[in-house]
Amino acid sequence: MGIIKTTVSLAALGAGAMFAGKAVKNKKFCPVCMAKKLMSAASVHASSEGTYDNGVALTPPMGWSSWNTLRHNISEDVIKEMATAMKASGLLDAGYKYVNLDDCWQSSMRTPDGKLQGDLRTFPHGIKALVEEINAMGMKVGIYTSNGTLTCEDLPASLYNEAVDAATFAEWGIEYFKYDFCHNEAVPTKAPLVDRIIIGNSDSGFELTMEAETGELYGQARIAHDDKVLSGSYVTGLCANNGALQFSNVEIPEDGEYLFTLVFRKSTGGERFAVVTVNGEAEYSITTPSTNAMTPEGRVQTVVKLKAGANTIKISNPVGSRMDGAARQYTNMGLELKKATKAYALANGVPEKPIVYSICEWGLNRPWKWGAQAGNLWRTTMDIKAFWGSVLGIYEFNVRLAKYAGPGGWNDPDMLEVGNGSLTYEENKTHFTLWCMMAAPLILGNDLRTFLKADGTVDADNRILDILTNRALIAVDQDALGIQCRRVRTNGICDVLVKPLEDNTAAICFFNKSGSEKTMSASIASDILNESRVTLPKAERYTVSELWDNEVSVTPDEIKAVVPSHGVKVYIVKA
Repeated sequence: MGIIKTTVSLAALGAGAMFAGKAVKNKKFCPVCMAKKLMSAASVHASSEGTYDNGVALTPPMGWSSWNTLRHNISEDVIKEMATAMKASGLLDAGYKYVNLDDCWQSSMRTPDGKLQGDLRTFPHGIKALVEEINAMGMKVGIYTSNGTLTCEDLPASLYNEAVDAATFAEWGIEYFKYDFCHNEAVPTKAPLVDRIIIGNSDSGFELTMEAETGELYGQARIAHDDKVLSGSYVTGLCANNGALQFSNVEIPEDGEYLFTLVFRKSTGGERFAVVTVNGEAEYSITTPSTNAMTPEGRVQTVVKLKAGANTIKISNPVGSRMDGAARQYTNMGLELKKATKAYALANGVPEKPIVYSICEWGLNRPWKWGAQAGNLWRTTMDIKAFWGSVLGIYEFNVRLAKYAGPGGWNDPDMLEVGNGSLTYEENKTHFTLWCMMAAPLILGNDLRTFLKADGTVDADNRILDILTNRALIAVDQDALGIQCRRVRTNGICDVLVKPLEDNTAAICFFNKSGSEKTMSASIASDILNESRVTLPKAERYTVSELWDNEVSVTPDEIKAVVPSHGVKVYIVKA
């Protein structure tokens, strides 16, 4: 089920005193901000089981991002230079196709109709024109915002603006979207204190009021009393997925949209959140403010779709933790992206351009647990840095998450720092190899212009370009099975990694983390064939091909090599 657009009335919030004292990061709070927030929060969710399934990123995405090299010094001219270098250097032919704009591409001003726009000085021709130009070169374009009130560089972001921003990206022809986590506002685990609900339709004159205490109570939901209020009873205990209030057999005269009013008891101590589930399917999210207002009752309204006859309406807060809230926010944006690309294609009679959805939540709320239902890839760690300790630390964490990755949904250990910072040649090779073994997205972060000479021809002696265009390693990363390697053996210093491949072969990698060279070995029978996902057949002899030195040998079982400090040896094993 898709998202059903709903509305929220600002008047439903009651007295202006509700807004007193509320602050959004780096901004003063205002009634208009609250109205936008509630309008966004009121969009309908449909629970999505299985994978995100938008038909793209069936192998890990490959491309380049502006952040590591350019930071805030981003412009349409520089982006076009990078795209030109990607094509001229052979990176496009090697599989890198996304040119991704990270933070600082946007103006601090939205348009009068609330849309994001490119920085008016550095992107004077607009993002849509840039997309069209880069598409014409044979590449695709990605964009960035944050799941917060601002981006990491304090520019307009998409929390509470998901629908309009997704529609804007679809209109521009964007094909990759990175959604960061700066300035995020957590979804409250507290639920409103429900006094009653009112369902009405002004066209027909129908109105139905149902007191909370007449509903069915589940879990920790209970009736509380307050003699100071005329309607002295209300329902509490709906917080943190611990209780629910349900009205069954809500009789409605005809199919249609109805105004749904939730009357709640005002309270201090933060915003409160609830989901109104209609007939076990459509979910309408609502948020009530923290308030010191004089009157005891508040109102929040949304529009719900009901059917003629008996309906069931459940009120609960399914957010039991910050992880639940983050998953809900990211899932909502993913649904809006799919909705937007489909709507734009239908409206304009053009093929749909699905958007690869990159969840950049930093691994704080275990996105590997829910990312496959929400998007195409999910960051498993904090930002990578261009030094060995950062690369090693991220590998150590991400290598443990193999079971969560697969076609259409990938663990993302962050962009490649190959060619950046203090990494040695051997460390650059190792960094690239480990990301390929882990079926990671290959998003470059270096200055691609360094791969070209002054006359625009390729620098054939550039060793970093040689690393990034190693077709054999890229084939391991892009293998159609989409299986991330597993660490089958380690002593803490030397790791053995195995990655099953689609043609009944397997990749095996020796990784030496120590400060001196090590002799490493593996048994095909014990280390590869015992990996449950491997389909390599048993044989009397195996061909073993090393992917950096291009050495080929034949062995009945043992693979042995001297591995340099911070280095790797990686092989394709074939019966």
